[in-house]
Amino acid sequence: MSGITIKSSSEIKSMRYAGQILVEAKKILFNLVEPGITTIELDTIAESTIRKLGGIPGFKGLYGFPATICASVNEEIVHGIPSKRILQEGDILSIDIGAIVDGMNSDSAFTMGVGQIGKDEKDLIENTKKSLDLGIAQVKSGARVGDISFAIQSYAEGLGYGVVKKYVGHGIGRELHEEPQVPNYGPAGRGPILREGMAIAIEPMLNLGHWDTQLKPDGWTVVTADGSLSAHFEDTIVITENGSEILT
Repeated sequence: MSGITIKSSSEIKSMRYAGQILVEAKKILFNLVEPGITTIELDTIAESTIRKLGGIPGFKGLYGFPATICASVNEEIVHGIPSKRILQEGDILSIDIGAIVDGMNSDSAFTMGVGQIGKDEKDLIENTKKSLDLGIAQVKSGARVGDISFAIQSYAEGLGYGVVKKYVGHGIGRELHEEPQVPNYGPAGRGPILREGMAIAIEPMLNLGHWDTQLKPDGWTVVTADGSLSAHFEDTIVITENGSEILT
């Protein structure tokens, strides 16, 4: 990780375009997810879409990761490797995706149901997205990272969800992961101060059960320790003089 950086207008412009690429890719993937499709098929389409729109997949090859998207199913929280696994009716799928334009990264994630899903699954997805929105609402110049963390944790735990602690949001720019870390838990009024021109990725991960995690033998896929379902949402945000701009 590099230190906290302030982005130039040209760097933000590149991140904005990378974000637009991700918006388009997410729409395409969302409309393709259905029972019977494999996660490797989704990965192939994601890479093709990003490259066609003028970007470079942000994850492929990073730290040795072998794919364009992270595809995490059910109890898998993050970093699931796309495979020939066939999605089944009632599954929930989290897709994490990144793009690079002119050396600048944007990063985003969403969770959705596969076909018809139950009420608990729907509520988990809806409330994880809501926790992201509440975190983003705290973003402005002069606020602290802890304001984001507290907004997410207090909402999620108030509903009985486990808030993943080992994996957190992050600064973003020329590197996918930069300072500062942006935890999804912690007290308000603490942590680094947000400044105009900083860019961060906020990404709450909520579990239907306990917050604890385990790493699968593949060395990448993170799952809930108790086997409960998990959801994940993420957006890349730039701090502006008027508040913030969501790039993804």
